[in-house]
Amino acid sequence: MARQVKLFSGTASRYLAENIADCYGAPLGEVSVSKFSDGEMSPSFDESVRGCDVFIIQSTFSPTDNLFELLLLIDAAKRASAHYITAVIPYFGFARSDRKDKPRVAIASKLVANLLTAAGVTRVMTMDLHAPQIQGFFDVPVDHLDASSIFVPYIKSLELPNIIVCAPDMGGVHRARSFAQYFSADMAIIDKHRKRANEIESMQLIGDVKGKDVLLVDDIVDTAGTLTKAAQLLVDKGATSVRAFCTHAVLSGQAYERINQSKLTEVIVCDTIPLRVPSDKIVQLSTGALFAKCIQRVYAYESISSLFVKA
Repeated sequence: MARQVKLFSGTASRYLAENIADCYGAPLGEVSVSKFSDGEMSPSFDESVRGCDVFIIQSTFSPTDNLFELLLLIDAAKRASAHYITAVIPYFGFARSDRKDKPRVAIASKLVANLLTAAGVTRVMTMDLHAPQIQGFFDVPVDHLDASSIFVPYIKSLELPNIIVCAPDMGGVHRARSFAQYFSADMAIIDKHRKRANEIESMQLIGDVKGKDVLLVDDIVDTAGTLTKAAQLLVDKGATSVRAFCTHAVLSGQAYERINQSKLTEVIVCDTIPLRVPSDKIVQLSTGALFAKCIQRVYAYESISSLFVKA
């Protein structure tokens, strides 16, 4: 007898889960999340998952309730005898804490990996981890999707005459290089030095952007401080236009105001995190079809290599 696939959503990612379910061609399962007066939550499945392949969709952006709700849903599915439990985490929170960069700090992404495993997850599906090596923190399979398959068609539709790809910092060089290779374009790098988190002290450009249409490529846009300062620097160095392609739109603090007042032509993001307010400069692209295809292939034990853009 064929295993039944059931898709469920946490509270925070319902908008995206509905899109994924629609693209997959199956209804979204029913989940209830009751809360006590002190804020404690108690999620439950409103239908049987016994013997089913369960996919629980939830990004773990702030607040941490989103992560804890996902953990409780995984535990509930395990205790309800689900055959297979995949956590679909479009945005994997706490990924920026992936190593000990100073004494006496936590490695939060490893802790989250341990929590997911302890809760009972048998597979994790995510997109554009801040550090790809986080996959190694898991002792279960990880499907790490790449937003380039979403961004590349959009870039092609722009028909820009003179593209150059720019990494907004040294950590983004590998990501930027893959885009540059795909479009056979030159590459530039911005070398920045931080005083502390979310505060840039200095910024230098490596490369020539004069007369070029610049594509800034990054995984996360948080306060937008780096992006907007980078855009100003690139325009000052003669760039014709500057567009930023950032998978996860964290957009905290004054991010929206900074983007709206910046030299950025537009900021293109994915819907792994919902936008808080609309902006004429922010374009949001859907990841629903990509995740639906990945779920189909995982269920059928097929390769997901065809979902990646290759240079």
